[in-house]
Amino acid sequence: MNQQPHIDLPSYQSIHPKDIPDTLDVILNHNLDTIDQLLKLHHEFDWETLIQPMEILGDQLHNYWSTVSHLHAVVDSDALRKAYNACLPRLSDYYTQMSHNQKLYQAIQSIKNSKKFSTLNKAQQKVINNDLRDFALAGVALDADKKKQFAHITKKLSELSATFEQNLLDATQAWRYHTTDETELSGLPESTKQLGKQFAEQKKLDGWCLTLDMPTYHAVITYADNRQLREQFYQAYCTRASDQGPNANQFDNSHLIDEILELRFQLANLLDFKNYADYSLATKMANNPHEVTAFLKELLSKCLPKAKAEVEELNQFAKTAFGINELKAWDTAYYSEKLCQAQYNISQEDLRPYFAEPNVLEGLFVIVHKLFGLTIKERQAVDTWHKEVRCYEVYDAENHLRALFLIDLYARENKRGGAWMDECRVRRKIDDTTVQLPIAYLTCNLNPPVGNTPALFTHDEVITLFHEFGHCLQHMLTTVDYADVAGINGIPWDAVEVASQFLENWAWQKQSLDLFAKHYQTGEPLPDKLYQRMERAKNFHRAMMLVRQIELATFDFDLHLNYQPGVKNQAQKVLNAIRQQTALFKTPDYNRFQNGFAHIFIGGYAAGYYSYLWAEIMSADAFSLFLENGVFDQATSAKFLQYILEPGGTEEPAVLFKAFRGREPTVDALLEQADITLARR
Repeated sequence: MNQQPHIDLPSYQSIHPKDIPDTLDVILNHNLDTIDQLLKLHHEFDWETLIQPMEILGDQLHNYWSTVSHLHAVVDSDALRKAYNACLPRLSDYYTQMSHNQKLYQAIQSIKNSKKFSTLNKAQQKVINNDLRDFALAGVALDADKKKQFAHITKKLSELSATFEQNLLDATQAWRYHTTDETELSGLPESTKQLGKQFAEQKKLDGWCLTLDMPTYHAVITYADNRQLREQFYQAYCTRASDQGPNANQFDNSHLIDEILELRFQLANLLDFKNYADYSLATKMANNPHEVTAFLKELLSKCLPKAKAEVEELNQFAKTAFGINELKAWDTAYYSEKLCQAQYNISQEDLRPYFAEPNVLEGLFVIVHKLFGLTIKERQAVDTWHKEVRCYEVYDAENHLRALFLIDLYARENKRGGAWMDECRVRRKIDDTTVQLPIAYLTCNLNPPVGNTPALFTHDEVITLFHEFGHCLQHMLTTVDYADVAGINGIPWDAVEVASQFLENWAWQKQSLDLFAKHYQTGEPLPDKLYQRMERAKNFHRAMMLVRQIELATFDFDLHLNYQPGVKNQAQKVLNAIRQQTALFKTPDYNRFQNGFAHIFIGGYAAGYYSYLWAEIMSADAFSLFLENGVFDQATSAKFLQYILEPGGTEEPAVLFKAFRGREPTVDALLEQADITLARR
């Protein structure tokens, strides 16, 4: 690697909310003016005179806005939210002006049509082809009136999605459970109670204060012996940002869902697509809606029989062992945990002492070193947005600095829920001698340390961390020098989960667990007997979980495929209908899951949530090659690096997968690894 690395870490402390809109305006106006000048300056265009200058402009905008939007997600405040919301229509206007610029489109098209196009490398050609595709999908060919409609729709959609996200955050933080009676918390892990006591002290309250952040909610719904407490938490959680529950109508997303769906349908129609699902698939691996619906139906048919058998077993267990004749929605996780303990003598809480955060991170770093030759070192004295955030450098096998990542692990107030990876900086060639190195954000919402005890993770949380780091690897290890197709950019959305789901497997392998699963007090390795019980329980209720994913994917896709204009509350009706086919337990009428379904109303998964299952087939099949050759086999790792992690979006995922695996992916590996093979017979 002859290029010199360039590191451009943001200065988070220098971002002041009041300055954000004006600073963004300067960048946007500069970009538009520069594009106009470029178009006037040249009569013939090529990579150097147009595409490369555009990449520089896009990168400057990305570097600023990615910092602002990340801060909005992890340290939200009234001032920051106000500034963020003020910027959304400006960004929408900017992207509309760019994508509707006929001269710019024609200039890029002229490069595609020129003899020089064949002299460009594959990555450069892919950038240009993607640009032309995206121009078409953004309405460049529309007449003036329709372009105005398109601009209005895209602007409104960005505002509605932001409001949806903010309502969900506010609704999550608005509810808490306070008690001074510890007996009400019977069954809860000690770590959850300690966190609740710590939070109560911060709020100057006696006793315990429990919130709806995911680690606490999951602990209550899974371990609390108090059935009434579980019901209260369930109702509060599944009615967030809705017209139901303890904060009914206060942060209601219902009308936003109706508006978002209507506008998506209108946008698709403007571009001559029948529906938003058709529009969504224009940039995905799946060729048409029938392919997606057939995929989901086939997978459901293979998983549902075993899932129903798992449900029947759980019902019988709850009735026989606990006298519960009818399991309610707030009972299933609790009695599933009891059944798992009864069958396998294991609980997530049994494993927690062996997954202390320092050991888990160190183990993760050793694993990627053994797989890909990476060495990860902490960088000190870095300007971050919170004292808990840490920065790490990533070196390859030749000791070249390849990337950085910033890790923010713990749940806290004013931080968006969930776990995600995002781009801070994207790899691109600055000039013939210098390359901008990629920087990743890795964000989770795990339980923080309490007192002098380090953060102790459940095994599920370890899997989540590995998942997000898989995304980071694909972003950081790319060898592509053009931002639009580097890392995760340009990868079809239904393939973007492959690397993340793939890395989860090393949270299960004995060889990898031996590297980091150690008791936080004694240093004792995870006992073989405990690992064996954990492994036997690996696929406990796996079919039920897959059916739940199929339900969500089907809901999302059907909602966008068969949307009926003007019909209110359509999401609830569609979800109710799908639950008739997929639901394994009765859902209370007040449940408003869709009002918190951030993936499809905030993130990029609209008419694409099926991507998790689609990619899981590829990731399971990819891992099956490691099972054949050895989980740390160097030749197999090198192939995965070459064909999956490094190429970015320069080649179609199906082509890359076949180059890695030697054949097309099949569902067999997923079903076998999930122990659902009997469902196929």
